[in-house]
Amino acid sequence: MEIRASSDSDLTRISDLETTSFGPSEGPIITVLVNKLLDDPTAQPRISLAACEIERLTGHILFTNAKIEGAPQEISASILAPLAVLPERQRAGIGKRLVTQGLKRLAEEHTDLVFVLGHPGYYPRFGFSPAGSQGLEAPYPIPRKNADAWMVLFLNSKLAGKIQGRVLCSNVLAQPEYWRE
Repeated sequence: MEIRASSDSDLTRISDLETTSFGPSEGPIITVLVNKLLDDPTAQPRISLAACEIERLTGHILFTNAKIEGAPQEISASILAPLAVLPERQRAGIGKRLVTQGLKRLAEEHTDLVFVLGHPGYYPRFGFSPAGSQGLEAPYPIPRKNADAWMVLFLNSKLAGKIQGRVLCSNVLAQPEYWRE
C-alpha cells in the first residue's frame, strides 16, 4: 500500500470512496464537503492524503487549517476531517497509516495542534484527548453526551494546558451541520 498526496486526478475516486465509506445517506454530504474544502482558500494550508493499493484508492484523509480565537497568531492548528476507508478494507491498518502519515507531515510543517470530531474509541490511540475539558471549544457546541468526541492532539507539547479558546475553522467547515456527532 502506498500513502501519497492526493492530486486533482484523484478527485472522482475520492468522491466515490467518500460516498461508499459513509453510506448512501451521509456519503453524498461528505463528498460535497470534501470537494468544497479542497477548493476553499480558507482551508489552506491543507494536507490531503490517499491510500492506494495497486491503482485502487482505498482510503483518504484531509487536514485543513484552523485557528484558536484569541490565541497568538503564531499558533498553527489543523482539523482532521474526514477520514474514509473502503468498508471492505477497514480494520486492515489503512486508517492508522493515513492518520500517522498525516500527523507526521503536520509535525514536519510545525503544526502545533490537531483537532478531530470523531470516535472517542479510535483517535486516542494516536494521542488525541478530549479538547473541551482542556478549554478548547469546538466551532459549534458539542452536546455533553458527545463531549469526548471533540479531541485535540498537541504536536507541540509545550502548549498543553496553555492555550484555550474557541476553534475557528475554514469557511466551508464552519457550518453547524458538520458539528453534530
